[in-house]
Order: sequence, then C-alpha cells, then structure tokens
Amino acid sequence: MALQFDLVVIGSGPGGYVAAIRASQLGLKVGVVERESLGGICLNWGCIPTKALLKSAQVYEYLQHAQDYGLKAGDTGFDFTAVVQRSRGVADGMSKGINFLFKKNKIEPVLGTGKLLAPGKVEVTRADGTKETVEAKHIILATGARSRELPNLPIDDQKIIGYRKAMTMEALPKRMVVVGSGAIGVEFAYFYRTMGTEVTIVEFLPRIVPVEDEEVSRQMEKSFKKIGINILTSAEVTKVDTAGAGCTVTVKTAKGDQQIECDVVLSAVGVSTNLENLGLEELGIKVEKGRVLVDDFYQTNVPGIYAIGDIVPGPALAHVASAEGIICVEQITGHHPEPLNYQNIPGCTYAQPEIASVGLTEAEAKNQGYDVLVGKFPFSASGKASAAGAKDGFVKVIFDKKYGEWLGAHMIGANVTEMIAEVVVARKLETTGHEIIKSVHPHPTMSEAVMEAAAAAYGEVIHL
Repeated sequence: MALQFDLVVIGSGPGGYVAAIRASQLGLKVGVVERESLGGICLNWGCIPTKALLKSAQVYEYLQHAQDYGLKAGDTGFDFTAVVQRSRGVADGMSKGINFLFKKNKIEPVLGTGKLLAPGKVEVTRADGTKETVEAKHIILATGARSRELPNLPIDDQKIIGYRKAMTMEALPKRMVVVGSGAIGVEFAYFYRTMGTEVTIVEFLPRIVPVEDEEVSRQMEKSFKKIGINILTSAEVTKVDTAGAGCTVTVKTAKGDQQIECDVVLSAVGVSTNLENLGLEELGIKVEKGRVLVDDFYQTNVPGIYAIGDIVPGPALAHVASAEGIICVEQITGHHPEPLNYQNIPGCTYAQPEIASVGLTEAEAKNQGYDVLVGKFPFSASGKASAAGAKDGFVKVIFDKKYGEWLGAHMIGANVTEMIAEVVVARKLETTGHEIIKSVHPHPTMSEAVMEAAAAAYGEVIHL
C-alpha cells in the first residue's frame, strides 16, 4: 500500500523543509523524502556549520588582539578538533530542530532516495535497498546541489577537497591553496588563515569576489592581504600533482606558470545540481544548462511537478530556496502569491570583513543606462566601528538620479550581513534616498552608515 499525501517534497534543505511547513500550515498532508539528514546541505554541511567555524576563528582573532582593547588574554592557543566538534554540534542541534518542526506540523519524513515514477508517484529506495511508493497530487523537487568538480581538480577528499571535507579536517593544514574566490572560497580562506594556515587564493577572473561591486573586491583583497593571504587573480590551476607527501599546484598566470607547494587544495569553484537519477528524462521534464525549467510559480512543464532552490535558474542561496518554496505552495493552495523579484535578493559573505549586497553594482547600473548618484560612507568615519576596532570597509549606495530609485547597495565591514535587510525592505517599498536620509537612525551604530551613505549621494553627508 503506497503512502498517500497531498504534497510530497523530495529534499529537506532550506527550500524543501520550508515548503513542507508552509504547506502543512495551509492544510495539506505533507511527506518529505530525505536521503541523508533533515535540513539538507545548508543546515548540516553549509550555511550553519561554516558560520560556527568562522565564529571560532573570529573569537581566536579577538584573543590575539586583546591588547588592542587594553586587555591581557594570556595563552591564545586552540584545540582544532574541538573547533570542528563545536561546528558539528551546532549543525546537529539545528537538524534536530527541523525534526521537532516536522513533528509540530505533522509532516512525515520518508527516509531514502526519491525518484519520480510518474506524475503523482515517487519511488523511495531505503538505505537497506527496500523500495516504497509514495503518492501525492503535488510533488516538489528540492534536491539542491553539491561541490562542482573541475576535470583537472578531481576531489579525492585527501589532498583535493570540497567544502564538506574542509569543515571536518582531522588536523590543521600548514599550507592550503583555495581555488575560487566566491563566498565559499573566501570564507574558508579567512577561517584557515586566521587559525594559522598559509593560504593562497587562485581566482580565474581579474578580481576576488567577482560578483560584487569592484570597490568591494578591492577592499576585500586589501583586508585579506593585511592578514597574510596570498592572492593570485587572472590565474588558473592547470595541474595538481599529488604524488608526493603534499601537493604541487601549477598555476597559469599572465607572468607565466607558478608552482605552489601545499598540503591540501580546496576546490571552491561553485556547485553542481543534484538532478541525476531523479526520473526527469523519463517524464520529459525540461532541463537547460543543469537547471530545471519552471514558470513564475515553480511549475515544471509536467503538471503537478514543481522544482525550487538550487536546481532551478536563479541564485543558489538558502533564502532564495525558502522564498521559492513558500511561493510554490501558496500558489498550489490558491493563495495567489506575488512572483519573487530576483532583482532584490541579498547576497552575503561571512568572512571578516563581511560582505553584503543587493541590486545593481555601479558598473551594472551605468551599463543599463542609468544616470546614477553614488554615495559612500567609510567605517573609518563611524564612531561605533572605531569603538569596536572594526574600521575596515564601507557602505556604498547607488540611486537613479532622475527618480531617486534605490538601484543597489554594497557593504563590506563588520556585521554588514545584519544591515543589508534594511535596503531589501526599502527597495521592496520603493523607498527613495531622501526618505532614508530623513529616517532617523540610532547613534552610535554601524547601521547609521546606510543613512550617511545615502546623504553622501545627495551632497548632504554630515560626518565626512
């Protein structure tokens, strides 16, 4: 007898579990197929445990600079195994929290690997090889993604590793090469460098964190070089020789080939979607460039089958997957949600300094023909940043000169990931620069830099 539901979600990451909970709130009977751990990659191997590692690094960095605050910290050693164990403990606690939420919302987890058999039917293969059929009128695919592998960087989890291994290393490597400088690459580069590893970042494009505004990239490179991270841009890893005790990495640069000796190479060159063996081809579900094609409400070309998160076009971010999941089930249940505005999605990087951004960069705005007003407020002029000993970075805002539309905001500095939501909400509400300037921000805070940057754009800044 097949398990019967109104909705089955395949995958329990931040897209899948959020969709399941919202569907249950809206009255559907929901089952969730998960082959590994509730919470998916984000909770268990991504967003959450990496932030725990980064916090340990940040605390260690504080201890090393205690004298800057007039304090004496004594011995500032660390137990690397304990740092990793704390991170795993945080992840385990969050995964148990999802289990609690499933029980609270009467959602049934179905443990195993799911595959579409037909519209309305999913075959689940349990860990012991037994199979079960699950039936539902609606099926949401939320299977996420994994580390992308380059042909010349095959991950062996010994000398060439992906992000999962980077979170659970048995010992701190003396030397590491990080290939790729997106969020994953720079977060691990900061963590390992702060803990004492010699780190080299190799980036194929002309600047690190290449999706960010150019000024943000320059500031990040400056901050990273200050803590001793070696950075090679417009560079490509062409070969990794793992025959010896460590690795010999051959890097092609404008000045010719370089060879770098290291203990381990971290491949952080993006992600690949988990679409294999899902039954997409058999059902004729349309896929393009590794992503499932969907409409504004995540319906595939096959009625009753939907897809959300990393496996559909758009930014591969946890908060995007969650928003897509909510919109999808609200549409299924007849609530007529508004389609997601992909131009107003915040992006965050949690190294030190942090990066947070939303909307157009200055270059993108100009390329699209806008006459722009740009305002920038450095944290070196912020009283709160000076008191905190975190003067690196700035807030940069971009407005359309004609109508005052807030086109973008780009922040780099301490805790800026907590500040970007103000801009997201303001843009959603079509707030103008003048309205931000006239909204009283508390003093002293890091967040008043947003108001100051807006004032700078209009020639009204006080503290510069």
